[in-house]
Amino acid sequence: MSTVRVLGLSAFAAVVIAAAACGDDDEGAAPPPDNEAGADASTDGRPPPTPSEFGLDTRPSNKTCKAPARPPTTAPVTFQQVYANLGNLGAPMMLAQRPGDGSRWYLARRNGTLAHFPSQNPTALTTAANINPANPNPVAGVPGLEQGGEGGFLGIAFHPKFAQNGKLYISFTAPPRANPTIPGSTMQSIIGELTTTNGGDTFTAYKQILAFDNSAQGGRNHKGGGIAFGKDGYLYASWGDGGGGDDPDAQGQTKNGFFSKVIRIDVDNPAGGNQYGIPNDNPFKNGGGQPEVYAYGFRNPFRISIDRESGDLWVGDVGQNKWEEIDQAKLGGNYGWPCKEGTHEYITTANKCPSKIGLLDPIVEHEHVPAGTRSITGGVVYRGKAVPLISGAYVYGDYEALDLHLAQLDPGTGTWKSTLINPQNPRVNWVDFAEDVDGEVYGVALNQGSIYKLVAAGPQPPDTFPTLLSQTGCVDPADAKKPAEGLIPYTVNAQLWSDGADKERFIALPDGQTITVNAEGDFELPVGSVVVKSFKIGGKLIETRLLVRHDDGGWAGYTYEWNDAQTDATLLRGSKTKTVGSQNWYFPSRGDCARCHTDAAGKTLGLEIGQLNGDFVYESTNRISNQLKTLEHIGMFAASLGKPPAELAVIPAVDGSAGLEQRARGYLHSNCSMCHRPQGGGAGNLDLRFTTALKDTASCNVNGERGDLGVAGAKILVPGDATKSLLSIRARTTGGNANRMPPLASSVVDDKGVGVVDDWIKSLTACP
Repeated sequence: MSTVRVLGLSAFAAVVIAAAACGDDDEGAAPPPDNEAGADASTDGRPPPTPSEFGLDTRPSNKTCKAPARPPTTAPVTFQQVYANLGNLGAPMMLAQRPGDGSRWYLARRNGTLAHFPSQNPTALTTAANINPANPNPVAGVPGLEQGGEGGFLGIAFHPKFAQNGKLYISFTAPPRANPTIPGSTMQSIIGELTTTNGGDTFTAYKQILAFDNSAQGGRNHKGGGIAFGKDGYLYASWGDGGGGDDPDAQGQTKNGFFSKVIRIDVDNPAGGNQYGIPNDNPFKNGGGQPEVYAYGFRNPFRISIDRESGDLWVGDVGQNKWEEIDQAKLGGNYGWPCKEGTHEYITTANKCPSKIGLLDPIVEHEHVPAGTRSITGGVVYRGKAVPLISGAYVYGDYEALDLHLAQLDPGTGTWKSTLINPQNPRVNWVDFAEDVDGEVYGVALNQGSIYKLVAAGPQPPDTFPTLLSQTGCVDPADAKKPAEGLIPYTVNAQLWSDGADKERFIALPDGQTITVNAEGDFELPVGSVVVKSFKIGGKLIETRLLVRHDDGGWAGYTYEWNDAQTDATLLRGSKTKTVGSQNWYFPSRGDCARCHTDAAGKTLGLEIGQLNGDFVYESTNRISNQLKTLEHIGMFAASLGKPPAELAVIPAVDGSAGLEQRARGYLHSNCSMCHRPQGGGAGNLDLRFTTALKDTASCNVNGERGDLGVAGAKILVPGDATKSLLSIRARTTGGNANRMPPLASSVVDDKGVGVVDDWIKSLTACP
């Protein structure tokens, strides 16, 4: 049994996502018990806790911490034309504002001119630069502009430190070089750098950053043109398969070259004779593919964007005959073209589709139907304040079908759902979606030469959900760091790894209601219940999550971000990434929570017999007691627990005294089994529940659903060799890599916990 002393509050239950912070079980390499020396040690000056049969004598009355009504999940919105007094803008391609400066807009026009205009009451465009030598006063050094097919001036991205360095990056196509590397090439694709010395009034200096010959045999389409800076400070850019001849379908599944790719480069630290460097974690920096590549397998990723809160990369990929797709691209991800169009099989020949293993599906796809979607234009994640109910939604459109869409994560299922928001007007050729400095969204119409802004359409649904943690009734309103009186603290034996954070957890049940326990040992909490979990790093509260069972019987998760003063926490409406000390901390969205908190996993995850069958120090009484006995004693269960079956009795901690296999299996249970179990949502048949015998886990010498990840001979579990076991490889993958496990809410490797798993794998001599 484990012993943990909980001091103070910070509590909070799970809402998070995929195997990483997905639950109310907790971190995989939990810190050792506060009193490793035993119950006779005290760390806070208080007397040592008294070993007792029960930690609490009575059940506290819960007068305040009750499930609020569900908040509305969406709001009616539309797009209204703005800046109409500027007249036709002349084939506008991309719109942007300087970082931190909303006083003016910059507009890239297909003919090569960069213009700007005031964001308030503009009357005319002012030319800031011209990259087309055929136009007046071109910037010196630009190797021409090719506007044929889908070419021209395609995109702009201001350097995050533009105010200091005056740099603007541009994506465009130019005439072919005299001696192209691809015979018959019709144009080259270029990333260039423009520099201003007068605050962006004009740009007079040009430097070429990257260029390549783009297609042959008349291919004049699928030139991509997406360009954006990430929260990591790196520059992202996208290109399609080149179109036309030279067998473009064969480009998607090669890891070499720039066709069908999104790249990521470091423009601030040139290296290797280039005008840029390669980020250390680019998947092919050390071989196996083009070093610049971030993700691949696209047909024509015309528009890309970075979520300003979470840092996620979004890609709108134009389809072929039947399906358009929106991808949330991960580092090293393969998005399937031409093996798949959307989620559907397209080409299966070995020369164009060498393997179907590991192909990633889009989050949204649209079928070509009469008057339907035919040429997707990727958009942006809404982070504005004008329509707060859609915060975190992805806004995008269609160039040919003229549609506008709003995609949102369903907080009940964790799946994305898209809604058409312009069944009538405006119906225009959407070519770009932009954000102003406040996060409000604008759409650009190419053929109409016009700009539109996303606005609320009519009255907004009322939202009474508490916006501050202090308003929830689950904390002391006089000191939000302390729990409300009706909350009951608890801990778990085997922790879910949460990037090294310390956590505290509480249960709040409606008075008079009780918990039932199902055959799997999972606690089933009554309607109106709230589970609370708080996270601390370096002793400072970062986040509190509430997992709530609403009056309709469904569960939903809500995340509160603590302020720097540690006085309160604010409700987040979508996901967010924040730098905390030396690491990035991910705040999950409401939809993220549902991806782990499934029916199959028991919804609350950590609240189960094996996780709570251990000793706990109850601060209010200063007693150390078994949690199950205490909870039963105060009347929390609908029926007597009796003696738990042996297979459910205790899930051991990774740093406990149990055997190596038990500790490793306990770690996999708390960190992986919420998804990797029957109907849990994980790919394949893998079952990592602690109660599943190893021979029945479908892991030993079994191929991974995403292949060997470049490690020859890799399987899910290779007896005796952790270096070839995907259980270890994927858990040791860092950052936002597509191969990372858990895939969300964790960016730091748990060396201690994964080390126990490695030691167990090494101890195995054969599959059972």
